[in-house]
Amino acid sequence: MKWFAPIPLSIKLPLLAATMMVLVGTVASHQVLQSLAQVQDARIRELARMHVEGLSVALGPLVLRRDIWEVYDTLDRASQGVGGRRMVLTAVADERGKILAATDPRRVPMDSDIAALADDAVALDNLTVDGASPVLSLLAPLTYQGRIVGQIATELDVADLLSERRKALLFLILGNAIATGLLSVAGFFAIRKMLQPITTLARQMTETKGEPHPIPISDIPRGDGELARLARTYNSMVGAVLAKAEAERRLAERERFVALGRLSSSLAHEINNPLGGLLNATDTIRSYPDRPEVVRKSADLIDRGLRHLRDVTRATLDQNRIDPEARALTPDDFEDIKLLIQPEISRLALDLEWSVEPTSVTECSLSAGPVRQIALNLLLNACSAAGQNGCVRLMALTRNGNLTLQIMNTGAAMPQAALDRLLEDGPLLPGGGVGLRLVRDLITKLGGAISHSHENGVTCVAVSLPISWESADAEE
Repeated sequence: MKWFAPIPLSIKLPLLAATMMVLVGTVASHQVLQSLAQVQDARIRELARMHVEGLSVALGPLVLRRDIWEVYDTLDRASQGVGGRRMVLTAVADERGKILAATDPRRVPMDSDIAALADDAVALDNLTVDGASPVLSLLAPLTYQGRIVGQIATELDVADLLSERRKALLFLILGNAIATGLLSVAGFFAIRKMLQPITTLARQMTETKGEPHPIPISDIPRGDGELARLARTYNSMVGAVLAKAEAERRLAERERFVALGRLSSSLAHEINNPLGGLLNATDTIRSYPDRPEVVRKSADLIDRGLRHLRDVTRATLDQNRIDPEARALTPDDFEDIKLLIQPEISRLALDLEWSVEPTSVTECSLSAGPVRQIALNLLLNACSAAGQNGCVRLMALTRNGNLTLQIMNTGAAMPQAALDRLLEDGPLLPGGGVGLRLVRDLITKLGGAISHSHENGVTCVAVSLPISWESADAEE
């Protein structure tokens, strides 16, 4: 039945209904034919019994007297009657089994043994129209006044009964075929109509391309039946999923803006300090234009300040470029991340430990944008958790074909709400951490894994990413 499983339900149920109709028609036809056979058997037995009993009454005295001519005359008159037309042959024998007379003397001569006719003969109670032969043979005792005085052998023509049975079978087959065909077609369309909500539901669930759509109100059955409730429940689930996705999108957007706000404020502070120095240098040049050594030192200070501003601006642009996934990850991306979090490190007087293996990063074919976003968000949270005068550490290396990022910080353990955002896919609760759900979504998209531990006052978040996103996708 494996071939039957892939068939759609809208085809499978009508086929099952048609099969049941055929089975019911077959059983009904068998019962009709069996009843017809029983009626025919009863008719032929009754006719044979009347024939034998009538001959017994008429032939009993003649057989005892061995009046052969009278026996023959009686048989001849009996064969001319209405019932006798079915009797193809009738022969009468005495007690010794010797033929006294027969309706066909040429075939059954006088004084021949009746046993020659008894080879295929059956008793009266066993007489049945079995369809094997159009002629039935009957052998019955000839009884007169309670005494068996001879035997009667009779052959009955049942060709008309067999023809009647064949016609009944033909009519049943044609009638059942027509009725089954009409009912099957009607049942097919009726069941297809009843299963239309299921078909619509399956189409909505399989052809949405990742975004579920509700079933139109016009396609929902009327009333409060099971299919109507199923369609309404599905629409409710779709609404809940869409609402959840929208809430997560707004929350992720809010977290992104929070992270950008914190980063922007730190960068503004980082840019403002060099600007003050640059303005002082320009004032010095204006004040001492005639002192070349002062002008040279001020120009060097201006050059260093402008280069620092250029690096900060470039790192910020790379972090927020429109197509962040178009460029492969390089060691310079980690230098940009270090530069971006430096204001936060300075503001909180944190001790930063930075360990990046350039060779490991160069071997990766990961997109720069997602990796930068993951590292920056985790580092911002680590800085916030470490607090004033804490310690933050980043390690980047390759292990077993994966790029491993380890972000560690001292301070309190990560709250449960933040852990839920970072490690689980369930609904988002108030609280948590900046960008943690975004981090999890990015890691999942890259086919990676994330783990968390807190021991001896140190929190460690480890991210493992396949060094080639294309190969990871092929393995899946």
